[in-house]
Amino acid sequence: MNQGVSIIEARIADTADGWRLDRALADAVPTMSRERLKVLISSGAVTGPQGLVRDPAKKAMGGGLYNVAVPDPKPAHNEAQEIPLNIVYEDEHLIVIDKQAGLVVHPAAGNLDGTLVNALLHHCHGSLSGIGGEARPGIVHRIDKDTSGLMVAAKHDRAHVGLAAQFKAHSIDRRYRAIVSGLLRLSEGSVDAPLARSPHNRKKVAIVKNGKRAVTHWRKLKDLHDAALVECKLETGRTHQVRVHMASLGHPLIGDPVYGSVRKAHRELLETLNFRRQALHAAHLGFIHPINSTALAFESEIPADMQELFDNLIV
Repeated sequence: MNQGVSIIEARIADTADGWRLDRALADAVPTMSRERLKVLISSGAVTGPQGLVRDPAKKAMGGGLYNVAVPDPKPAHNEAQEIPLNIVYEDEHLIVIDKQAGLVVHPAAGNLDGTLVNALLHHCHGSLSGIGGEARPGIVHRIDKDTSGLMVAAKHDRAHVGLAAQFKAHSIDRRYRAIVSGLLRLSEGSVDAPLARSPHNRKKVAIVKNGKRAVTHWRKLKDLHDAALVECKLETGRTHQVRVHMASLGHPLIGDPVYGSVRKAHRELLETLNFRRQALHAAHLGFIHPINSTALAFESEIPADMQELFDNLIV
């Protein structure tokens, strides 16, 4: 191992004889994406039985030993910070977190630190093999700051690409629990309405004719006092999707400061409980492990503040 560079020895499978080299190496090195390997091959970082190889399309030799010189991941721009996390599942490829309400996922203007990314950089120190050459967690989806619940992040390129592909294909099983205001006449339904930034307020998301397709399937779990507990299953995963779609039905989430208004029947209770966020929790997350192809599914009970709100709304 040279300073700043790790040498990975990759033995090409006999069954991969004649494959494109980038494809064969991706098969032999499960932690690296094919796109990352293309870049490395083109930069002259791969040698094999044929010597130095710079063409990702060159045919691989089955059984051949190739050396891949991988630059050590660059330090992430963000600072590692010791922030308590509820880890639901973790292996060398990915990590599943039950995020607490109030925790921002990614650093941005107004929240430059104290985020989930800062926390993961600390927790995963030494186990991040690089996303695009940088030692950082691969965030493939987000949850609003004041929404709690399950999230998955990747530790390396291959896992990141595999998870992102599932999100793009809408094959991830995501179900939220929400407490919405008003009495629902129907027991279930779907909202298929495109979402985009509001043309009137860029800080809000709205149903916009030419927006991105967004589909939410909902079902009522229990009637409450001028409210209901619902499960929302996402077919797509757009920003603020559940909040906007339920509000479009006339049933905004209780406590939502952006898309709802406090009903008279709930005002005193919310003040008494000091409940100051949208009543939304990512309760179920299911996906296929991007490396070993096993099916994974996780459940999270609604947190104490939402449970207390629910208990006080029971008819």
